[in-house]
Amino acid sequence: MNILIKSCTIVDPSSDHNGKVADVLIENGEIVKIGSSLKFEGENIDGKGKYLAPGFFDLHANLGELGVETKEDFITGNVAAAAGGFTGVGMMPNTKPAVDSKSQVEYLKNRAKNLLVDIYPYGTLSQKREGKDLAELFDMTNSGAVAFSDGNEPVQDAGLMERALLYAKGFDALVISYPEERSIAGGAKMNEGKMSTYLGMKGIPNIAEELMIVRDLYLAEYTDAKIHFTTISTAHAVELIKQAKKKGINVTCDVAAHHLVLTEEALHDFDSNYKVKPPLRTKTDVKALLKGVQDGTIDTIVSQHTPQEIEFKAVEFEIAAYGIIALQTVLPLLVQAGLKPEQIVEKLSVKSRQILNLPVPSVTVGQQANLVLFDESEWEYTEKVNYSKSKNSPYIGQQLKGKVWATINNAQVMQF
Repeated sequence: MNILIKSCTIVDPSSDHNGKVADVLIENGEIVKIGSSLKFEGENIDGKGKYLAPGFFDLHANLGELGVETKEDFITGNVAAAAGGFTGVGMMPNTKPAVDSKSQVEYLKNRAKNLLVDIYPYGTLSQKREGKDLAELFDMTNSGAVAFSDGNEPVQDAGLMERALLYAKGFDALVISYPEERSIAGGAKMNEGKMSTYLGMKGIPNIAEELMIVRDLYLAEYTDAKIHFTTISTAHAVELIKQAKKKGINVTCDVAAHHLVLTEEALHDFDSNYKVKPPLRTKTDVKALLKGVQDGTIDTIVSQHTPQEIEFKAVEFEIAAYGIIALQTVLPLLVQAGLKPEQIVEKLSVKSRQILNLPVPSVTVGQQANLVLFDESEWEYTEKVNYSKSKNSPYIGQQLKGKVWATINNAQVMQF
């Protein structure tokens, strides 16, 4: 793979060329020259007015394999991720069977070979994600699992979470908590507030999330272990984590891109494509989440890519499945939320990898090319350019601002 990217603006805090307009020559998957007015007889990509940055990394995506490949598989997920600018994806173990053994991790690692996008499987915290007994955390780490989570099954047993944190601490593994107290959330389908009252639906109160965050922060402090909260969604959750960081607790967190722009008002007509969990909250929560992104309380932003077949979405709102396909819409949503290119790169390229202790790529001569070329231009998200196997996105058919032009990794390039 040999290409020259012409006249792009480099956005990379670790590069000597950060903020500069330059040509970048890539040969055999390696950055060999960065300069001005470079000449190359092979393929040239016009980067004028576009930003070249280290490839994005998503800490929270569902890719179907094992067992639910009808929703997504590694082939379609690979293209959808690349179209969103992602060169790396942390894969949740929301699969059938759940990823709770070394053999399953090794299978996924082998399945993901030779793709443009690097796929990093997470192992489960508990066997079969049942929340009863610890899974084989150490064995799965040795086989390539980079973190541990029960995915969208929140760990209700405090003793199990304490043991998981203590055990993971012994080999510096990361525990990812999806914070929801099920006994409070119950079977509700949306946020508890004015909109749920208006629609006549039972709501999930903020405290269902915040109570679990308080519990796990106490456990992380008690065990002196690190913990990561995924898809926080309330104003008080941001404040709890902010105070915990000031206290010295080893905590990080992320927010789903859609929680930075959408509110519960999107559900006014019962469109199941807006049905997500945690639910869309209020304008006050969105404002607090954006402030948390700006001040560093929220470390990174995720897609929470959750593909669903049409039969799970084209039904009554009450029984519809949760989730949005989101790998291709993270960038547009962050542009809509007002983030600058430098902030987008910090949250999507740098912080996400640092949380998993993965090397952060750089736009530097001698480095393997792990890059995304993007800008803030408009494009139409149609079914034709939806590369996911599923179609459960409220944004299909809309004009979006924030486009990925090319994604480069593993000596491969995809242009869009």
